[in-house]
Amino acid sequence: MNDLVIMKSQKALTTSLKVAEVFSKAHRTVLDKIRNLTAQNSAVKKMFVESTYVNRKGQEQPMFYMNRDGFSLLTMGFTGEAALQFKLEYIEAFNQMEQVVRVNLPQTPEEKVDLMAQATSHINKRVTSLEQDVSFLKYNQEIDSGQRYELERVRKQKVMQVIGGAKSNFYQQKKSKKVFAKISKNFHDAFHVARYEDIKKKDYDKAISYIKNWYPPYDLQNEIKEINAQTSLDI
Repeated sequence: MNDLVIMKSQKALTTSLKVAEVFSKAHRTVLDKIRNLTAQNSAVKKMFVESTYVNRKGQEQPMFYMNRDGFSLLTMGFTGEAALQFKLEYIEAFNQMEQVVRVNLPQTPEEKVDLMAQATSHINKRVTSLEQDVSFLKYNQEIDSGQRYELERVRKQKVMQVIGGAKSNFYQQKKSKKVFAKISKNFHDAFHVARYEDIKKKDYDKAISYIKNWYPPYDLQNEIKEINAQTSLDI
C-alpha cells in the first residue's frame, strides 16, 4: 500500500498499475476500463494521461496516470468492504500529497493563507462526499451469503410454524410447497425483488421482520386448518 499517490509535475497522481495492484485487478482490465471511460466522454480525457512503463521482461507496456477525479470515476464500481477501505486510504493519500504540493508552491504569505483556507474547504467537501459515498455503498449493497442463509432459515421456520410442523397432515401430504410459494411471492412483491438475494443490506432487518410477521391469506389458512383437522383411519 506504499506510494498510492505520487507527485508528478506538481500534481498528485496515481497510476493504473497501482490501482490494479491495490484492488487485485488485472492491469489489462483497468486499462480497458480507462479507455472505455475516455471514449465515452471527451471531458474525461483530461483526468487520464497515457504513458508507458517497462515490465520485468524489459518490454515497454502502456499505463495511465490519473488525478483524483480520474481515480474516483474509475473505481466507482469497485464494491465490497475491502474496496471501500482502499478508497478511503487513497483519498487520504491524495489529501496528503495535495497538501505537500500546495505548501511547496512559491507564494506570498497572504497567498499561502488563502490557499490553505481553500485547501481546508476543499478537503472538507471531499470528506463529506466520501462519507456519503461510503454510506450509499454500505446500505445499497446486496446482502451477503450469511444474511441470505438467515433469510432462508427464517422463511423455513415461519412456514413450518404456519403449517403446524413436520408432523402435521399438511406437511405429511407434501402441501407445504404451496405455502413456500405464497410467502415467496408476497415477499418479492413487498420488496420489489425477483430473488431473496437481491435484497439490499439497508432492507435486511425489515425483510427479516416481514417474514417473521407474515401469515398466509385467509383461504390458505382455512385450507391448512381443514387438512390438519382430518383424521386418518387405521384399518
